[in-house]
Amino acid sequence: MITVNTMIHTFEIEGLAIQTGDIICTMNGKPDILPGEFWRLVGRLVPGDVDHVVMYLGPGGRCIEAGSRGVITFDIPSSNWDTERMARQRGLLFDTFYGIASPLDGQGYSEEEEFQMRATVAKYCLAQVGKPYNLNFLNAETEETFYCSQLIYKAYQQVGIDLNTGLSIEQLPGTNAIIYPQEIWGECMHRRSKNGKLVFSAAQ
Repeated sequence: MITVNTMIHTFEIEGLAIQTGDIICTMNGKPDILPGEFWRLVGRLVPGDVDHVVMYLGPGGRCIEAGSRGVITFDIPSSNWDTERMARQRGLLFDTFYGIASPLDGQGYSEEEEFQMRATVAKYCLAQVGKPYNLNFLNAETEETFYCSQLIYKAYQQVGIDLNTGLSIEQLPGTNAIIYPQEIWGECMHRRSKNGKLVFSAAQ
C-alpha cells in the first residue's frame, strides 16, 4: 500500500540538494557495462541530452518514475546515482545522472505556495503507482498509462505549470504532442555539478 506523505523532504544526490517535487534528469545508458550500452542506443531516439526523468519524493532516497514496469517507486541507496544497485528495482533500466531540474525555482512563489505545490505534485504521482507504461507517446493527456516525462508533465499540470514547449522531431508531424525529457530540463531552472563546481542555469 502506498502512503501519501505531504511532508517536504530534502536529500542530496551527486552533490546537489533536492527537495520533494524536484526532477532528477538522466541520460540513458552507462558506458562501462553491456546493458548500459543498450539503453544508450535507445536514448539516441530521444531529442536532446536528457533521456529520462524521475521525481524525487522522500523521505531518504525515495523516488518515483514511469518506466518499463509502469509507475513505480524506488530508493536511491546513497547520495550517488548508482544505477547498477538500483537496476533490479527499476526493471533493469541503466542510466547516468545528468542534473536536477526544479520547475518551481525562480517562479516567485511564497514559501507556503511552494510547499503546497510540491506536496500536490508528489501526491499526484503517488496516486498513479501501479499504472502501466504508455507506449503511445503522442497521447500525453491520458491518465491511464504514463511514460516518464508525461508523468512529470501531468503532475505539474495540477499546479498550473505547463512543461510542454512544443519540441518535435523534424519531419515527423505531430511529434510536438510528445512530452520529451529534454523539454523538462530546458523549461526549468536546472543544476549540474561540473568538475566539483555547482553550475546553475535558467530555463532556456
